[in-house]
Amino acid sequence: MEPKSEPTAETGIDPRVVADLAPTGVLRASINLGNPVLAQGTSEDPGGITVDLAREIGARLGVPVELVCFDAARKSYEAMASGRADLCFLAVEPAREAEVAFTAPYVVIEGVYAVPRGSALRTPADVDAPGVRIGVKEGSAYDLFLTRTLRHATLVRGAEGVDTFAERELEAGAGIRQPMTTYAAAHPEVRLVEERFMEIRQAVGTTIGRAPETVAYLRATVEELKTNGFVAASLRRSGQDANVAAAPAS
Repeated sequence: MEPKSEPTAETGIDPRVVADLAPTGVLRASINLGNPVLAQGTSEDPGGITVDLAREIGARLGVPVELVCFDAARKSYEAMASGRADLCFLAVEPAREAEVAFTAPYVVIEGVYAVPRGSALRTPADVDAPGVRIGVKEGSAYDLFLTRTLRHATLVRGAEGVDTFAERELEAGAGIRQPMTTYAAAHPEVRLVEERFMEIRQAVGTTIGRAPETVAYLRATVEELKTNGFVAASLRRSGQDANVAAAPAS
């Protein structure tokens, strides 16, 4: 029997949306612990903005939340695409939009390059040159972006872009500004190319086959949580820069 369409007294949400978004009765959220801006801790005790968002959405739906944790965005995406998760927290990229319906971004972070301190590479345009090899984390947002935008440089994929850069003695490594800044501070032989090569728009996603009203509910909820300060407060609690919170849609 299909759920009635009237909002429940407990949640005020159309029960068909609840059944569509959490068909097992549990909201399964795919968490990428490989992005320290979005999630921190361990798979047994994760925290951060994505964990807070998953729990808040589950509370609003009136269902328990299961956090399914991974160490890379690629694995988080695969869990979403294969039906092992109901929600994901990923960067919006065309290669993912065939499988994932995204909200507007809730966080905007930057992709930057690390290079040897004595390198002549000073701008992102300098890095995209013949003979330049760039270490990237396989399946990351910046891997997907650079795969479709680079014209001359070559990508070298590994478990972590900056580790691949160091271990293979490459000309550049790509990554997220915050952990790359920490890495450069700990490695005086390395500096950052300060100009970003991309803007990484992190959003909430669900499988593309969900009902339109389900996707609309997620999008409206994310906008509300940006407007009411939930996102910025969560970022501050986890020690992140609240300025990376995306502005609400006008």
